[in-house]
Parts: sequence; structure tokens; C-alpha cells
Amino acid sequence: MQYNEADYQKTYNERELRDFIVNFMVAGRDTTAIALSWFIYCICKHPHVAEKIRRETAELLSLENDHNMEVKEMANKLDYECLARMNYLHAALSETLRLYPPVPRDGKTVPKDDVLPDGTYVKRGAQISYVPYSMGRMDFLWGPDALEYKPERWLKDGAFQPESPFKLTAFQTGPRMCLGKDYAYVQMKMTASLLLHFFRFDIVDNGDVKYRVMMIMPIAGGLNVHVSRR
Repeated sequence: MQYNEADYQKTYNERELRDFIVNFMVAGRDTTAIALSWFIYCICKHPHVAEKIRRETAELLSLENDHNMEVKEMANKLDYECLARMNYLHAALSETLRLYPPVPRDGKTVPKDDVLPDGTYVKRGAQISYVPYSMGRMDFLWGPDALEYKPERWLKDGAFQPESPFKLTAFQTGPRMCLGKDYAYVQMKMTASLLLHFFRFDIVDNGDVKYRVMMIMPIAGGLNVHVSRR
């Protein structure tokens, strides 16, 4: 794709900028909240994961012997560089997105006749859908343990190893890759590390949860948990 001088000189008026910002904020609100709800569900079902995340945070911030730190003080320590080093937490969140993508099904409209990479011909106006929820549970993509919640699958020698966005499609890919992907991870990592450092979570009623089938995938009726201070 080539650009000319006019492309670089284009500016946006205040209304356009407002619309961009509002769209950015709204698109990331429900999806991030839903992802965190499913994350809490997953760590409640797998308490050893919650403990590993708590230890990772404590080690990175040297909190092992500081039991009186206030939330605000700890939040100030969670800068971008620190969050970037939280490999296990990043893996646990990615594993949550694999099994419980906030947008379980997505679709596209073909703007003109085209041929997909596998040779499939698609006509202009055709509707194409893909299902991240099902993709995250496919053995041929993730192995025989695809149904297991296993953050370790994302780690190699302790370092986070990202998968192809064509495999983990929670943030879409290609020209439609979510602009807020990195921002969403920063939000989720900061929130999760703070919550798990100060609180314990236990699911009420044995954790028999269901999801609602919508454009997004919230937990039906919300997630009921007991919260206790560490």
C-alpha cells in the first residue's frame, strides 16, 4: 500500500476525535470486565494458579515481608515495566481468553469477490463467521489437553510465549487486530495482581456457572464469590 502527502497531512475535527475515543472506551469496557470475571472463576477453580500469581507479584515488588502495604502504594509500584515482567499472570489471563473469550463468535462481510488462503472462493456480500469459543477447545489447535485450564502451556523457561493471533483470536488479527489489546492486558494485569495480593476468592454454590449467549459472553447472573482479606 502506498501513501501520498495528503495522507500524512490529514487531520480530524473534535467531533471525529471524540467519536474515536468513545468507541475505544466502550469497546473495551464490557469485554475487559467479562474477561476478568471469567479469570476470577478460573483461579477459584484452580487455587494453585492464584497462589502462583500472588507469589510472582510479591517477588517482583519485594512484598514478601511487607504485609501492611496499602493498595494505593502497591498500585504506584505496578508500572508498565513491572507488569511486563509478570509472565505467569499474562499466561493465566491468556489461558482464560482461550477458554472463555469475551466475544465468543464473530463475523465478517465480504466486500468483494475473493479467495481465502485455503482456496475457498467467497462472493461479495457473503457472511463469514468464526467462533473463538470453539477454536479454543479444539484438540488439533491446542493438543489433547485443550479443555484443561493450564497457564503453563504459554510459558517456556518461565517466559511468556505468545501464540499466533490466528490461533488465539480473542483480539482478532490482521487489519482488524484490536487496537486496545496491550491496553486491555495492562488493565487486567494491574487489577488481577492487586486483587489477588489483598484478597482470597471462593466460589459460592460449588461454582456451577453458565454463560449468556450474546454478542459478548457474560456469566449468567454474575459470579457469586466469597471475598476474604488475606
